[in-house]
This record gives sequence, structure tokens and C-alpha cells, in this order.
Amino acid sequence: MGASFSNLENASQESKPSSDRVLVFNSTAKWKAHFEASKATNKLLVLDFTATWCGPCKYMEPVIKDFAAKYTEVEFIKIDVDELTGVAQEFQVQAMPTFLLIKKGKVVDELVGAKKEELQKLIEKHRKDQAYPIYPVNIYPMSNNAL
Repeated sequence: MGASFSNLENASQESKPSSDRVLVFNSTAKWKAHFEASKATNKLLVLDFTATWCGPCKYMEPVIKDFAAKYTEVEFIKIDVDELTGVAQEFQVQAMPTFLLIKKGKVVDELVGAKKEELQKLIEKHRKDQAYPIYPVNIYPMSNNAL
């Protein structure tokens, strides 16, 4: 398990450095290594499939940077569909921007389009570990009998 975490760190360091907490991969091999290592964690990945020529993608760029600063437990990854065509094809991306939310290697949600509020709702929904849901507890007895 320790190897997975060190692989995750190494893959992160091999991505293009970014001061805004958004990882950018320029190599399919580096992306795949990072993705495989991320499967061992319960961290939410938000993949932003984008293109330099895409107007709505440019609109979402500062939004993603803001989300990355706000949701520090979430990993934001920008994938240029023209640079990493195979990755976009693997995830069957048809339009840009497309946002895939992934946990443990599985897509848990998808959003197509520059929809800031909808993306934020999806991040809020999936960012915490939902393996242990919290159920409301009734502290009052169900009968009319006094205790």
C-alpha cells in the first residue's frame, strides 16, 4: 500500500507544475500511472477534459482553479483532449468541457458543459467518504409510555 502512495506522489511530481493545485498531464503513460495509483485511495478526482480552442473551457478555467483552492481534499486534473486523445477516447468524451468525477477508479458522476453551479453540487456530493452514511436518530421513544 505504501508503494501506491509513493507512486501517486511521483506521478504528481511528473505532471506539469502548477501553482493553482490543478494537475496537468502531458503524457498518457504518466497519466495512467497516476490514475492507477489513485485507485488505492478514496480521494475524489475531478477530470476536466478541455481544449485550448474551446470557449466554454476557457470560461471554466478560473472556476476550476477556485474549486481546487476551496476543496483541497479533491484532486483536480486538466486533460487537453488534443494532447491526450487516447485518454479522452478511453473515457468516451464527446464534447468539451466534460467533467468526470472519479473515486477508486470508477466514474461516480459526469457533467458536460460549462455549468459552474452544477459542478459544485456534484463535488459537494462526492467529496466526502460516503461509505458510512449518517442516519438521523430519534431520541424520543416510539410509544407513549414514559421512561
